[in-house]
Amino acid sequence: MSLVQQLIKLNGVKSMVKPAFLSTMARDTFKFEELELELQKTKPNLPEDTSKIPFGSMFTNHMFSVEWDSKEGWGQPKIGPLKPLQIHPAAKCLHYSVEIFEGMKAYKGVDEKIRMFRPDLNLNRFYRSAVRSTLPTFDKQELLKCIKQLVSLEKEWIPKSTSASLYIRPTFIGTEPTLGVSTSNKALLFVLTSPTGPYFPTGFKPVTLYANPKYVRAFPGGVGNYKCGSNYGPTIYVNIEANKKGCQQVLWLFEKEEYLTEAGTMNIFLVVKDQNGDVELITPPLNGTILEGVTRQSIIDLGRQDGKIKVSEREINMKETLDLLEKGQLLEAFGSGTACVVCPIEAILYKEKKYAIPTMSNGAPFMSKFAQKLNQIHYGLINHEWAPIVD
Repeated sequence: MSLVQQLIKLNGVKSMVKPAFLSTMARDTFKFEELELELQKTKPNLPEDTSKIPFGSMFTNHMFSVEWDSKEGWGQPKIGPLKPLQIHPAAKCLHYSVEIFEGMKAYKGVDEKIRMFRPDLNLNRFYRSAVRSTLPTFDKQELLKCIKQLVSLEKEWIPKSTSASLYIRPTFIGTEPTLGVSTSNKALLFVLTSPTGPYFPTGFKPVTLYANPKYVRAFPGGVGNYKCGSNYGPTIYVNIEANKKGCQQVLWLFEKEEYLTEAGTMNIFLVVKDQNGDVELITPPLNGTILEGVTRQSIIDLGRQDGKIKVSEREINMKETLDLLEKGQLLEAFGSGTACVVCPIEAILYKEKKYAIPTMSNGAPFMSKFAQKLNQIHYGLINHEWAPIVD
């Protein structure tokens, strides 16, 4: 509902307003029923070996797009051929990072049906990110219908494998061609789809994390809990430094207490046991600096539903982590995210000393159990409300 419509409703004068007046107001969302299709007949050329489809390197034939401007509101949504964007060099997204995105997946199940995984959580986060970035809002369900239509049209691009998927990348950018830090009066929302093979082609590949308190990913009051492109570009420099030191990802620490926050682009989990042998699954809390990961939430939900371990969203710093490791109470550490689902952590490089974590030497039973359960949901091995079927 637009601001004018809200004022009309609040003042009880709706009956006095002519439909012609309302029709001239800016459209506050786009509609699936207005979706325009321009389709190609090119068939996908996927390799039989899905391990040869690296993440994010191949794209399907079509994309979804819809434009917005402050005067007219939302335009007509379209699915058409994948093509380069025509964008003015002064566009806000290029100068001030007025840009957000999401990462979702669709899976081809063992029953040949296509499923998405908890798309409502992704679109809720996408919406929150749009509000924080002063990009226009939209009807989340209308966007989901459009995405499902795109996935349905591109279903032949989804590899038939219980280790492969179709990655879905909704993106939203401010396109107003003016210089100056201000709200963008023009925007473009588009969605790409990309077939991807297994994240770990030869099985779980544990990573070593580089922990250097000198670098900070996010801070209170910032946008660390939103999916903004500006959160990711500056991390590349630190990841290169980590690679030079033989590490694959960065363990982001925060404040003088050196609280654990995220591992690379993943949420982080620790599995520990107390002196009585009781097991606890720990992940840092959503305090405004941590992304509210969909896989993170799913692991928390599964752990609590199972009821066999204590699940805690609480702060944990490097000192406590290393103390637990020294006492033999740190059993596993792993990251979670849409791309990898779960990723074992085998060591942390901290203050030039490498601390080995027995994740894989213990067989990673807790991480593996979560991974197996999620895999069963993704590929329809069990029916679950988290995996709605795409018609």
